[in-house]
Amino acid sequence: MAPPATIRCCAAALTLMFSILIISPSSSAIYCDEDDCYDLLGVAQTANASEIKKAYYKLSLKHHPDKNPDPESKKLFVKIANAYEILKDEATREQYDYAIAHPEEVFYNTARYYHAYYGHKTDPRFVLVGLLLILSGFQYMNQMTRYNQAVAMVKKTPAYKNRLRALELERSGGVTNKKKSNKQMDKKVEEDLSKELELDIKGAHKPSIWELLGVRFIVLPYTIGKLLLWNGCWFWRYEVKQAPYSWEDAVYLTQRSLRVPLDAWGSIEESKMEDLVQRRLWEKSNLETYFAELRKESKRRR
Repeated sequence: MAPPATIRCCAAALTLMFSILIISPSSSAIYCDEDDCYDLLGVAQTANASEIKKAYYKLSLKHHPDKNPDPESKKLFVKIANAYEILKDEATREQYDYAIAHPEEVFYNTARYYHAYYGHKTDPRFVLVGLLLILSGFQYMNQMTRYNQAVAMVKKTPAYKNRLRALELERSGGVTNKKKSNKQMDKKVEEDLSKELELDIKGAHKPSIWELLGVRFIVLPYTIGKLLLWNGCWFWRYEVKQAPYSWEDAVYLTQRSLRVPLDAWGSIEESKMEDLVQRRLWEKSNLETYFAELRKESKRRR
């Protein structure tokens, strides 16, 4: 469950968006509703801090719920207290005066108001956590939607249906059921067998929590440390000691030199991969020679 401060921040952001969409006729109304903060305290806009303070204490003695049980007086006291909170602070008073003088700048005045009242009350750490949770949630839903759509499309292809039929025949020993209820059984069998088929879908894979933005941010120190350690070992082994590349590192250098995606690289035949590694394509001259051979072969086929 998100921390209360995060909830307050999200609520403030939603309120801000709602206010901007509606666009009230006066941007100063967000401070004291439809009332004028100075009028509520009974002071002029040029009044100093001392005059504002005296006016507030005088009105609070008159309308405080402990002094006046009238419900209307209680409502008025809340408005008076709110007006005093706005005018006693020089920064918020300056913002309010600007909103009165520039009522047409609704977006700017609304943003300043919510920043003043909610920005400093929310721990930035909670804001970061809330933002990561929201982004990770959208990321997971987007990846899951793409994966489900890709699976649905693959299941409509003849190749998938042929694989499913072959698996069904393998499970039944080559015997097919010809009863009238075969369609219902086939549907159930299809659901069961489809779980056994491993679908290799390019461009879409089942989402993993380790790929979410929030999880990656949490394990970022570990990832950076691991990367620094790997680079240090690489530098010591191959730059300082001048040791020959291991098979795994040679494969990595070859894949990086050819700029082949990892999923495509994994589908290359072992014999082809071994030939590419033996060519030492991470050396510039060998890579240029290899590309020249590919261009020559392409022209020959034309």
